[in-house]
Amino acid sequence: MTDYEPVYLSRPGGDDILGAGAPAEEVSPGIWLSPGLSNSYLLTTGEGRIVLNTGMGFEGPVHRANYDAIDTAPIRYVILTQGHVDHVGGIDSVADPDSDIVAQANWETWRRDNDVLAAFRAQNSSFAWVDKVMDTITRTAQRFGPPPPQSVPEPTIVFEEELTLELGGRRLELYATPGGETTDSLVVWLPDEGVCLCGNVFGALFGHIPNLVTMRGDRYRDALTVAESIDRVRALGAETLLTGHFGPIVGKDRIEWELTRLRDAVTYIHDKTVEGMNAGKDVHTLMREVVLPPELQVGEGYGMVRWNIRAIWETYAGWFHHRSTTELYADSPDRADADLLELAGVAPVLERARTLLAAGDTVRAIRLAEIVYRVHPGDNAARQVLIAAHEALLQGSTNFWEAAWLRKEIKGLS
Repeated sequence: MTDYEPVYLSRPGGDDILGAGAPAEEVSPGIWLSPGLSNSYLLTTGEGRIVLNTGMGFEGPVHRANYDAIDTAPIRYVILTQGHVDHVGGIDSVADPDSDIVAQANWETWRRDNDVLAAFRAQNSSFAWVDKVMDTITRTAQRFGPPPPQSVPEPTIVFEEELTLELGGRRLELYATPGGETTDSLVVWLPDEGVCLCGNVFGALFGHIPNLVTMRGDRYRDALTVAESIDRVRALGAETLLTGHFGPIVGKDRIEWELTRLRDAVTYIHDKTVEGMNAGKDVHTLMREVVLPPELQVGEGYGMVRWNIRAIWETYAGWFHHRSTTELYADSPDRADADLLELAGVAPVLERARTLLAAGDTVRAIRLAEIVYRVHPGDNAARQVLIAAHEALLQGSTNFWEAAWLRKEIKGLS
């Protein structure tokens, strides 16, 4: 198979994701992309329209206006490729009253998670998305008035493994891909056209290692199920992939090459982590030691290899790492940190933190400075060490979530 330059090197990154506002663009015959915090797609047919994903609630009016400018036929189906809020929130604006809403059978689990953890997830993700969200809401309100609230999906057609839909001469084959960002993930395959609409089954950024668990808090994703889902799409032999963010990936051989490497990268990380667990290595050792070989290098702009190693470990083994008896009890490590700080003194601890920072041992420097700052929240010297350490990490970061977190911490400390 021909080698290619990995596609992640030339595609936009997480910072380039923008809320809905741009007009729709035809990306394949009769398939239109309306970009947003997650892409929405319109498929036109002689017997009505099909929409794939609807964006956030405040993006729904933009997508609907984009699609009505192309075709005003009834929307017969709205297909949800996963239950995350940025895929389902605009249903009330996009769907017609009698549209069928199509989802994979695990959608109820994800709706429940979205409902019971709405506040938790909003708090834990706002640092990365609040500016983009507020910009989009402002732009939408200027065009359409106050934006509608987030929709709650009520699917009318649900399937377990496979479903075929035919409308106006278009054949759509839907396949469950539970290794995507949610266990209700699905892809839509157009066999007569060689097009696969795959949402975020490979993660938010195509060509990058998927997140097996997100910083905002989500259910763990099983690495082997991820690999199986990648392989299921790979076996389709698509000529075009239409993903959840940014434009198409085109070329059958190119797509197979990318998906093969991605599957093999996920499998490699899994196997090396399990091997290390059986050899008695702790999770932090494996996070340092397990790296992808050059032939399997993929992007780490959204997920990261070291985060996935931890996710694999805890998917298999849970929260108890067999490192300390204290893991079994409710006492926070902060209490012992305060005791040690009292014994060692603030000045020596901060001096060691500065020495570590100067030597490039940035994370250890943060650990020590954080002990001081937790016990003495107003300590200016500790704050300056923390700011400098976070800025150093930010300079080297190419990951959307990591960089967003570091910027949040710097802002909070400044």
